[in-house]
Amino acid sequence: MAQIAMIVFGLGSLVCWIIMVVKIIQAGYTLQGVLGIICGLVAFIYGWMKADELGAKNIMLAWTGCIIGQIIFAVVGGAAQGRLAH
Repeated sequence: MAQIAMIVFGLGSLVCWIIMVVKIIQAGYTLQGVLGIICGLVAFIYGWMKADELGAKNIMLAWTGCIIGQIIFAVVGGAAQGRLAH
């Protein structure tokens, strides 16, 4: 179950990343957009820095939520795997 949740949150992160890279490039920040394609962390940080200017606060909140969800379910899944091993 945790793996399915991680996949769903991962797809959500992917969609948010693509939307933010497009918004960053459309706003004229081409270099940051290209760097965001190469390294998603750049798009995430720059997205939060420019969230109000780009009108993307909801997207950034969703992206952050997806990342937190992935971390939580990775921990839950790892704990379940550890219990099964004993």
